[in-house]
Amino acid sequence: MSTRTRLAVDIGGTFTDLVLSVGDATTSSKLLTTPDAPARAVIEGARAILAEAGVAASSLDLVIHGTTLATNALIERKGARTALITTRGFRDSIEIAYEHRFQQYDLYMDRPAPLVSREWRLEVTERLAADGTVLLPLDESDIAGLVEILRQERIEAVAISFLHAYINPAHEEQARALLAAAMPDLSITISSEVCREIREYERTSTTVANAYVLPLMDRYIAAMRAGLTEMGATCPLLLMMSSGGVCTVETARRFPVRLVESGPAGGVILARRIAAMGGYDRALSFDMGGTTAKITLIDDFTPQQSRHFEVARAYRFAKGSGIPVRIPVIDMVEIGAGGGSIARVDELRRIVVGPDSAGSEPGPAGYGRGGEAATVTDADVILGRVDSRRFAGGKIRLEPRRSHNAIAASVATPLGIGVEEAARGISEIVDENMASAARVHAVENGKDTAERTLIAFGGAAPLHAVRLARKLGITRVVIPRDAGVGSALGFLHAPIAYEVVRTFLVRLDRLEADTIDKLFDGMREEAAAVVRLGAPSGDLVETRTAYMRYRGQGHEIAVPLPASGLDPAALRAAFDQTYGRLFGRIIPKLEVEAVTWTLSLSQPSEQAAQQAAPPAADPPEPGDHWRIVDSGSGETVDALVFERSRLAPGMQLSGPLAIVEAGTTTIIPSDFTARIAADGEIVIEGDAA
Repeated sequence: MSTRTRLAVDIGGTFTDLVLSVGDATTSSKLLTTPDAPARAVIEGARAILAEAGVAASSLDLVIHGTTLATNALIERKGARTALITTRGFRDSIEIAYEHRFQQYDLYMDRPAPLVSREWRLEVTERLAADGTVLLPLDESDIAGLVEILRQERIEAVAISFLHAYINPAHEEQARALLAAAMPDLSITISSEVCREIREYERTSTTVANAYVLPLMDRYIAAMRAGLTEMGATCPLLLMMSSGGVCTVETARRFPVRLVESGPAGGVILARRIAAMGGYDRALSFDMGGTTAKITLIDDFTPQQSRHFEVARAYRFAKGSGIPVRIPVIDMVEIGAGGGSIARVDELRRIVVGPDSAGSEPGPAGYGRGGEAATVTDADVILGRVDSRRFAGGKIRLEPRRSHNAIAASVATPLGIGVEEAARGISEIVDENMASAARVHAVENGKDTAERTLIAFGGAAPLHAVRLARKLGITRVVIPRDAGVGSALGFLHAPIAYEVVRTFLVRLDRLEADTIDKLFDGMREEAAAVVRLGAPSGDLVETRTAYMRYRGQGHEIAVPLPASGLDPAALRAAFDQTYGRLFGRIIPKLEVEAVTWTLSLSQPSEQAAQQAAPPAADPPEPGDHWRIVDSGSGETVDALVFERSRLAPGMQLSGPLAIVEAGTTTIIPSDFTARIAADGEIVIEGDAA
């Protein structure tokens, strides 16, 4: 991006992070999220960071924002009063879902309730065939009859999802026009705009989720814009999407479901940049904040992508237990393992950590804000890994006594062990939870974690990164500059981008190139209309993908496509290569079909150049000594403490040591060494075993 003065803001479950970039200089800040009014922390933080840097709000050229607000609204069921209008006879599809048990042996399994209760799922007469031809025209009197019901129930948002509307949107558009004429203030979402894909349940679920959060996000974005304007900032406001690109306010207001996981996506953008600068072609992005940990595979400097995501899982690790949304998303595994994750002893006398979190209110016991539960942060305090005087840049003064008492009451006393041993147990369990999630995620994608480079950021990640690396067979860990606000930093490197998807089922041996070309022409026109709102000029990068399968299979794989020459032979070769890489074999002579096609347009995003190793330099004198519990030996050792701001490229250090900065602390055990790379990253190396 060409702007020089930019502000990036990331709202997380516990902390709100801000990064101000003026030319090559950055200033960062971390403050507690205000869950009752998230915009308040943003505006307060923006005023403070601008004042600290001596920059006027009117000098801002761009504000880039990522938020968990849409995600939290879905998880906490705090969205709008939403109704669903669907084809007669199909209102229960959203509750029937996949018709399977995601926990087969749990007799007390709870299915997640649909976002729209049954009495607000309304039916109208209309029917399209699978090829989009009209079997029954839309009965306009049915729509007119629903208006009074919507008014009586004080419905704020409506999702319209008709059978086969992904092929022919005419009935949905007609129904929207009729409703909008009768109820101009009603928020209306149609499935053919939000998710123009096959699979009725997932398409309807995505449409409902978008409608459910749309009024809330619309008000929030308006409040954000008003707050920035009041400060004197009249620059453009862009929002981070889950795909790793940014979009305009207009797009975010229409499709807020695309903002789900926007914060973690920014962190992966940073990890991709760090991987390119270091030449780490096989990397693992590790983002651990106050509430959750996120892990992403990065190969050849490209994060793994997906078109399917689940929000608000009733069983956090069980696929199928959440609300499915089909949106472009960076493929990551997210678990309830953050600094605020609550530790307890279960009925089998085992230490259990998470997935519930103390959040920002009341926060871990050590915050001194009323929290009494023992958390991972409290364990880190007891283990000597955190400077209680400098936590979150000194904005929160931790109280070790409260951490000690909380761990004693919740874990140590029930198990009859010492507080330090209990804290070690908490730390070991949360590290193993993250390692297990990473292993499963890698195996599910036909990959491995060993011999990768772990790129760690977020307030809690540098505290746990080396121990996690050991468990995963990784020997190199990289901690970026300003790692504590890594996701916000990533926002600054995200391009304006948009992806369009269409379902068009065709066997490769019956493929007509002209038909596919026309399909992509229409998709390109739609994507360009969105991207040009934020990037009115300049070249755009186009990426095409087909989701293909062997005929008879129930699921597809993503196959990258060339920009031209979509002949059957080239498509089959691309499919065979991708399928073979994922599953280790192909099935000769079996017919292949393409189901869904995607086209992404984005601003050009140059890959960061690999940095040359800097010349060796002597480290400064340490500033202090800490007594910490070494994650390698488990013994209490004397660790040297260095200020990160005093470490220059080329310096080399040997553990045990702690490197402190405003947003986090990096812990390096006794059998690892650290060196400072050309751009200031901490590169930690040692044995995995």
